[in-house]
Amino acid sequence: MLHITTTPAERRKQFRDALATGKLQRFAGAFSPFVAMLMEQQGFDGVYIPGASLSNDLGLPDVALTTLTEVSTRGYQIARATNLPTIIDVDTGFGEPQSVYRTAREMESLGVCCIHIEDQQEPKRCGHLDNKKITTVERMAARIKAALDGRIDSNFLVMARTDARAVEGLDAAIDRAKAYVDAGAEAIFAEAMHDESEYAAFRKAIDVPILSNMTAFGQSKLLTAQQLQDLGVNIVIYPNTTFRLAMKAVEEGMAQLLAEGTQEGFIDRLQPRSRLYEILGYENYNRFEEGTFDFNVPDGKGTTDGQKAAADD
Repeated sequence: MLHITTTPAERRKQFRDALATGKLQRFAGAFSPFVAMLMEQQGFDGVYIPGASLSNDLGLPDVALTTLTEVSTRGYQIARATNLPTIIDVDTGFGEPQSVYRTAREMESLGVCCIHIEDQQEPKRCGHLDNKKITTVERMAARIKAALDGRIDSNFLVMARTDARAVEGLDAAIDRAKAYVDAGAEAIFAEAMHDESEYAAFRKAIDVPILSNMTAFGQSKLLTAQQLQDLGVNIVIYPNTTFRLAMKAVEEGMAQLLAEGTQEGFIDRLQPRSRLYEILGYENYNRFEEGTFDFNVPDGKGTTDGQKAAADD
């Protein structure tokens, strides 16, 4: 926590200011506070807190089984671990408009910078799956207005996500986006666009920031950051990439451990303890008590930093 030098209010303003530049903001998905810290050190512009990864990490499919308490708890843990602005997925807002009001108020109080609310009906599902059901424009407008009423900080950004492309077609999705902007939405999450032409159509139709979801294995063509920048997209999220990378590595590594009975065969694929402590800023905590960091850290090759220094001498 010693690396946190900004307040939630400062991060919200930082996000607003960044959007005003027209430069594409790259948000990496983080399913844990540690991942958020690492993404900040990697140089991303922001952190995205994905509903799918949070559901999956709880052993659940992404079909609106998580609760406001579960999502807000993880949202707070992640938002407080980074100086970067955070966007959180709140599905349909966890209930009727009065619940959406509470959701917005809770997320703002917990340090999040932006929420996005979608126009699906319950039970909602991942935006890149078939057979989604869309609510009415009027119902979605009520959700947006409730979220706006729920915020206190005017820099807390309320974004509307439309899943209509896969259900009603591109033109209907654009018409919905226009209606959501009229209802007060300050940005549009255009879910499951197919290609460049569809983002271009959205950009031509609306004048608020647009978010693109570059999820792997989805319905959208994977575009580069430069392509999205050229199309006028303002935010790109890579929602579940860190989760998928981590889980594949865990699955493969633990299968090898069972087969071989030791980590020796994949020791070079493990994050060294020294790098772990570097990300955490472990040594900085020494200022509170000299005994906190009074040991040598193994470098991952069987030697400690102290032994390596001695050998170098």
